[in-house]
Amino acid sequence: MANTASAKKAARKIARRTATNKNRRSRVRTFVRKVEEALLAGDKDAAAVAFKAAEPELMRAASKGVVHRNTAARKVSRLASRLKTLSA
Repeated sequence: MANTASAKKAARKIARRTATNKNRRSRVRTFVRKVEEALLAGDKDAAAVAFKAAEPELMRAASKGVVHRNTAARKVSRLASRLKTLSA
């Protein structure tokens, strides 16, 4: 347990930051899941719309440090390629 005032403050900050990051990560997963569900259903219009919404969400999470930027880029790339194969 934190003893000093600075350690107590740090613990509060960490708890706040963890909650924020958890919320952002959950939001990203929701957007990605919507794209994947549309892809599995074979609905290319819905998948395209969901992808347009998911891409900036992933990049925002990367810029905020929730996920690594390479991870976000990889996820966007893989979703885009799956969308492309569905459209073809």
